[in-house]
Amino acid sequence: MNFDDKFFSKVEKKTKIDKDTIISLAKKIQQGNLKDEQSIREVINTLSSLTGKEVSKEKEDKIVSTILKGHIPKSVDKMF
Repeated sequence: MNFDDKFFSKVEKKTKIDKDTIISLAKKIQQGNLKDEQSIREVINTLSSLTGKEVSKEKEDKIVSTILKGHIPKSVDKMF
């Protein structure tokens, strides 16, 4: 899926997160091992910091567990 500048502009307007940060995080996720608990926690903490949304320890544990069990969409299209 190709994302154009219009897409990134919409995301930035809504989230206040710039294109470079989004791309950097996407690369980290692609290169990271999403079967590794520490990598997943790092991504969660990064997203939490970027969005200003606090994630409780309980919620973080639940997200990690869900991802480790493979209960995540394999495609961005299936997330929405």
